[in-house]
Amino acid sequence: MSTAAMLEPGAGRKIAGGALQATLKVPGGAGALTSTFEVVVPPGYDVGAHVHTTGEELFYVVDGELDLLAFEPVARTEGDWHTWRTASGRRYMRGGPGSLMFVPAGCPHAFANQTRRPATMLFQSAPSGHENYFEELAALLRAGDRPDPEDIAELRRRYDIEQLTPLRGGGGPSPFPHT
Repeated sequence: MSTAAMLEPGAGRKIAGGALQATLKVPGGAGALTSTFEVVVPPGYDVGAHVHTTGEELFYVVDGELDLLAFEPVARTEGDWHTWRTASGRRYMRGGPGSLMFVPAGCPHAFANQTRRPATMLFQSAPSGHENYFEELAALLRAGDRPDPEDIAELRRRYDIEQLTPLRGGGGPSPFPHT
């Protein structure tokens, strides 16, 4: 039997550290197919393009604006995913409140806040349990000024994250170099 949840604004488990502010609203585990988060994305933050071979994600912009990308580009170039295009010429989308991005397994995706004010999004990850990745990464970041890049790469491998373009900005290191 699963447990229902009704949360007041601001309620949930805060995941500490870094540029992004995340609140776990619905954790993974028994009865949960997804993990659900409220995420505040600071100005200048770019998660970098990445891909999961098995996971699906959903992003819903609640407040502010985010650049959103969810497609296979003609070429997965390093650098800035904002230059990526599909064979038909499609590019990233600038999404405001009510914009939604669904990412199936195997689809490159990214988000960035190129405005001067924070943006808030609802984020769901399936299968559930993605909070474990965020918490392990936050612990690595708290352990020292600069975590070993190989430790971060190994953590990403364990959680099915292939980083395609670099994380950028947002006021410092984040426990969420991917979402």
